[in-house]
Amino acid sequence: MIPVESSSIRAVDYDGHHLFVQFHTSDIYVHYGVPYAVFAGLMEAASMGAYYNRFIRGRFR
Repeated sequence: MIPVESSSIRAVDYDGHHLFVQFHTSDIYVHYGVPYAVFAGLMEAASMGAYYNRFIRGRFR
């Protein structure tokens, strides 16, 4: 997992198809079929939590 600076997300990881997101609550979510562009957008977002909610949450299993 890659530690990140975010008020809601503690760490992320990506293996080419799966996005792993660990929140500060210690919950880890795995999202399937995530394109690299979405992962890259998350890593570059000014607000990772807002990006996650807008572009990832509810869009990928």
